[in-house]
Amino acid sequence: MEFEDLLKQLEDDDPAVRRDAVEQLGVEGVKVNVEPLMKALNDENPDVRFQASKSLAEVGEPAVDPLIQALKGDEGNTKRYATFALKNMGDDNVVVHLIDALEDDDWSVRKTSAKSLGEMGNQKAVEPLINTLQDDDWGVRCSAAKALGDLGDETAIDPLKKARRAAKGDKEFKKVATKAIKKIG
Repeated sequence: MEFEDLLKQLEDDDPAVRRDAVEQLGVEGVKVNVEPLMKALNDENPDVRFQASKSLAEVGEPAVDPLIQALKGDEGNTKRYATFALKNMGDDNVVVHLIDALEDDDWSVRKTSAKSLGEMGNQKAVEPLINTLQDDDWGVRCSAAKALGDLGDETAIDPLKKARRAAKGDKEFKKVATKAIKKIG
């Protein structure tokens, strides 16, 4: 399908049509596809936004800088889906930006970043994730604990135990922390 036709489909009322167009724009290395895919990160439909993040990851390197800029922006949905895209690229150069996102004002961006860092497996994330065990949001703390378990670094065991002890009455966090500790060793 022609590029112009895909752009028209991005304006269609049917989210399935928009999602399919976004999927077709996910071609490795095609820089011209980045701008419409970045706009699709703000689509009203979550399936379209999710597919846009996957397609941006498929585009690869040409999408890195726009995604990093989006991660530093104000729009929560855009930042969350930019995090997914950056994680799915598997490029260790983006780890520092996901670590920065652990400090975002939006709890869901912090949570998504913690989860992404655990899935990426880069050890640079261990210390920032340990600090995130003190986050005000329960979901962020749980994501950080799980990510630390995924990373498997033994330096996280004592901070996880401390966070587990501090979580008085929070059975769910205690389960996540215990599971992470067991996974590490």
